[in-house]
Amino acid sequence: MQLSSILNRFSEPETLKMAKLGRELRAKGVDVIDLSLGEPDFDTPQHIKDAAKKAIDDNWSHYTPVSGYPDLREAICTKFKRDNRLSYKPENIVVSTGAKQSLANVILALVDEGEEVIIPTPYWVTYSELVKIARGKVVEVHSSPESGFKINAAQLEAAITPKTKLFLFSSPCNPSGAVYSKEELEALAVVFRKHPDVFIISDEIYEYINFVGKHESIAQFEDIKDRVIIVNGLSKGFAMTGWRLGYIAADPEIARACEKLQGQFTSGATSITQKSAVVALTSDLAPSFEMVQEFTRRRKKTMELVGGVPGITCVEPEGAFYIFPNVSSYFGKSNGETVIKNSGDFCMYLLNTAHVSSVMGDAFGEPACVRFSFANSMGNIEKAWGRIKEALAKLK
Repeated sequence: MQLSSILNRFSEPETLKMAKLGRELRAKGVDVIDLSLGEPDFDTPQHIKDAAKKAIDDNWSHYTPVSGYPDLREAICTKFKRDNRLSYKPENIVVSTGAKQSLANVILALVDEGEEVIIPTPYWVTYSELVKIARGKVVEVHSSPESGFKINAAQLEAAITPKTKLFLFSSPCNPSGAVYSKEELEALAVVFRKHPDVFIISDEIYEYINFVGKHESIAQFEDIKDRVIIVNGLSKGFAMTGWRLGYIAADPEIARACEKLQGQFTSGATSITQKSAVVALTSDLAPSFEMVQEFTRRRKKTMELVGGVPGITCVEPEGAFYIFPNVSSYFGKSNGETVIKNSGDFCMYLLNTAHVSSVMGDAFGEPACVRFSFANSMGNIEKAWGRIKEALAKLK
C-alpha cells in the first residue's frame, strides 16, 4: 500500500507509545504503574464540571467560531492581564483542540522548507516532529544538569544563522522541570533584539505548576512581544486533559494565519469545553494551587526515593511534574537475559521487569536520561520506585 511520504518524516510520540504498551500489559492482568504520561491524576474541579452541565442544558451544542467564542477569548485576555501582566486583545487569541494543535498551527504557519528551528534540549517529544512535518530543520542546543537544563544567551547566539526562523522552548519545561527566571529570559531577549527576523514560541502549559516562585513569560519584554507566540491550555493546570483546549496569544497576523489553517483541519474547539473554559479561567484558582501543593509533596518524596537508587543522578525539578534523571551508568549492564544498551532498553526493562512505565530520553533530545512522572498517587509512587530499585539491583 502506497501511503504519503509525510508519514516517513516523523515518529510516533514515545510518551503515547509507552502508555499504549503499559495498557497492553495491564489488559493481560499485569499490575503496571504508569509513570510515563503527563497527566494530572486529579479530577476536573466541580465548578468547571457544573459549567459544562449548564452549557449542555443551555444548548451550546452547535458549531463554534474557528478561533473560539468571543467570551472565551475575552476570558483568556483577562487571565493574561491577571496572571502575567500582559495586555492582549481577542484578535490576538486563537483557541484550539489542545495545546498540541496550537503548536502545530503556529509551526505550520511560520516554518517553510529548510528553515531552521532552534530547540533547547531536553524538549517535549512533539516539538521536533512538528518541525519535521513542516519540512523545517531542527537545531538542537544542548543544556546540561549543571545548568539546570537551561541554555544561556551565548549558546542561543551561537545557534542562530541566516536560516533561523523560530526558537521553541517551554518554561516550566517538559521533561526537565526547568523554570527560566526573569533574568535568564531577559538575557535571551537581548539576543533576540539583535535578530529581528526570529520568532519565539513560548510553551507555558505548565505555568501554574511552579515550585520556585512566580511564572515569568518572555512576552513581558515589550520590544520583542510581537514576535513571541505564547502557547497555553487547560490540561495541566486545571486537570482537564480530556477536555482538549489550548490557545495562543500572538500578533494578529500570526493569529489569522493559525485561524486559516485550523479552519481546514478541525474548525472550532468543542462548544461545551469552551463554555467551561470561561469559568475555569475567570474563577478562583484555589483548586489549581491545591494540586500544586500535592505535587510539591510528591516531588519531595520522589527525590528522596530516587536518591536511594544507586547509579541514578537527578536534578530537582523547579516546575511541571516530572523528574529527568541520568541513567547512563546502567548502560552496558545485564541481568543475564537483557542487555541495557540505551535509555530505550532501560525503559523496556523497567516495563517488563518492574512493571513501571517511563519514557526514554532520546525522545526528548537527551539519550542519557529517562523521564518519570510524579503525577500519580503517593502510594503508587512509593511502590513504583521500590520496584525500580529492586529491578535495577539485578543488573550487573
